[in-house]
Amino acid sequence: MTRKFDAVVIGTGAGASAVAFGCRAGGWQTAIVDSRPFGGTCALRGCDPKKVLVGVAEVIDWARRMKGNGVRAEQLQIDWPELMRFKRTFTEPVPKNREAGFANAGIETFHGRARFVSRSSVQVGKEILEGRSVVIATGQEPADLKIPGKEFLTTSEQFLELDNLPRRIVFIGGGYIGFEFGHVAARAGSQVTILHRGDRPLPLFDPDLVDQIVARSRELGIDIQLGVQAEGVEEKSGRYIIHASTEGQRREFEADLVVHSAGRVPEIRDLNLDVSGVEWDKRGVRVNEFLQSVSNSAVYAAGDAAASGGPPLTPVANYDGTIVAANLLKGNHQKPNYLGIPTVVYTIPSLASVGLSEREAGEKGLKFQLNKEMTSDWYSSRRVGEKYSGYKVLVEEGTDRILGAHLLGTEAGEIINLFALAIRFGIGASDLEEMVFSYPTHASDVPYML
Repeated sequence: MTRKFDAVVIGTGAGASAVAFGCRAGGWQTAIVDSRPFGGTCALRGCDPKKVLVGVAEVIDWARRMKGNGVRAEQLQIDWPELMRFKRTFTEPVPKNREAGFANAGIETFHGRARFVSRSSVQVGKEILEGRSVVIATGQEPADLKIPGKEFLTTSEQFLELDNLPRRIVFIGGGYIGFEFGHVAARAGSQVTILHRGDRPLPLFDPDLVDQIVARSRELGIDIQLGVQAEGVEEKSGRYIIHASTEGQRREFEADLVVHSAGRVPEIRDLNLDVSGVEWDKRGVRVNEFLQSVSNSAVYAAGDAAASGGPPLTPVANYDGTIVAANLLKGNHQKPNYLGIPTVVYTIPSLASVGLSEREAGEKGLKFQLNKEMTSDWYSSRRVGEKYSGYKVLVEEGTDRILGAHLLGTEAGEIINLFALAIRFGIGASDLEEMVFSYPTHASDVPYML
């Protein structure tokens, strides 16, 4: 059976939802498809449930940091099963509520994996959905590590559904997932090891501040092994052996759980894109400046599925979705602007970044003033017992433009938004420095960083 629509949207996460609601509000007959429960990665399998876990770990960490300064935290601990029950109060209502929201808006919903059968038609089960336009907003999935025993790896999605936390956990990969989940697991009492094949983990962040979070992680008891290439996983007597090497020397690590934290890729490999004539690469669907496929004008892509140059973040997916909807309804006229988009790794303390790094600014030939300091002796850090905090801010000489900001510390994920606002809307460093902030707050530290 063939059904005809103005727009067929693949995915139900932030980007897909923005497209679907936008097109429907413009009067288009719209269909939305997902092979998983409706809601997308962030709401169900990513940032939202993860932040619930991080929030509880922050409570534990704050109390322990304040030991001897008015708090007795000897009996404080994370009850993992109870935490999972709390987490599910956020995730379990999402699919039903999201599907009801689509239905109430007049968007037709379909369950199943969509695969192209022509330039603008996809098959879902026994039905063919034919669209004037098709939008791919499928998000990401774990990268294929291509090692023997990869079937024994636990994904971040599966980690978020663990009813009990194993005693020994090895994370393969030193990126966002490894550090964020590693910090939570360590504070819940697990013995955590992170294996990272490079010389420095968290490569997208300032190296000096990364050194600080590595030191904090090791102080917490996390065993961070750098320059280690995982080569295979073996199950033996109810445990796992991770076979690895460092500079040709063979090594083994033992664990009760092995977590894939070595990166994610666009989830587009089985959409039959070649049938539709859609060009793609490892970064996603190749798109033009309007987020339209460069090889099939009937197809657009948004968020993590698009090789657009935007960072793979939920707010970016939502932003892309609004642009795609506008371009579908009124013709190509809006282009994404990814200037000043912040990113945060939710370790404890958190690490945040926006704009250019020192290296990037130097490679562009920009002349800038670099303001930097480790701030553990500042009031805002001492008050909460935080020994690991610091910042770097790059201000362009002659223009007063803030080129980049990099923060480590309590509330870094919130404060980075002030610098992002300044970068995106051209607020000069001197203007931000003159701002009168409420005091004492972490935001009131900003003028001292400029």
